[in-house]
Amino acid sequence: MKNYKIEAFENLVSAFGSLPSIGKKTAIRLAYHAVMEDGFAAMKLAHALETGVNAIQKCTKCHNMSEDELCSICSDPYRDSSKLCIVQSAKDILTIEESRQFDGVYYVVSEVRDLDEAHLFYAVGGVDEIIFAFPPSIATDTMILYIEDKLTGLDIKFTKIAQGVPSGVELDNIDVMSLSRALEARVKI
Repeated sequence: MKNYKIEAFENLVSAFGSLPSIGKKTAIRLAYHAVMEDGFAAMKLAHALETGVNAIQKCTKCHNMSEDELCSICSDPYRDSSKLCIVQSAKDILTIEESRQFDGVYYVVSEVRDLDEAHLFYAVGGVDEIIFAFPPSIATDTMILYIEDKLTGLDIKFTKIAQGVPSGVELDNIDVMSLSRALEARVKI
């Protein structure tokens, strides 16, 4: 018996499956929907992907996503440029901006080995406070120490976002590192 496969469909399933958090079943559903149920939406998606890949670049100052040399945050004169929030990815900037709790500027550092020290010094010009907004891990703690060490001697206050137990979650569902940090950073009632 001959194997029944449609190469174009299999390629589409493979392309969807290569995206983060998309498993085989979801990839099949998305591919089927795109080719059999809503071709217009699929073409709109394809156009948006092509435009995004061609138009979006890294901001030359902070490494955020941008359509221009400087992102809209770095070029906004109303942002507080004395506060610099260092994050691990441009996605983190989107999350923090959605909270509307931070009015400063950002700098993206994915890994210590990717850190350009000269560029870091350029980014911290005029900064009074650096806020590290990293997920808790040994690697990010190491990165924080490395960056602090490189900037030793500058008149900059170093802080990091609070970490600990989220509200509404049982303690047995909290990882040990988060629980440890919550106990260390406990506050007086």
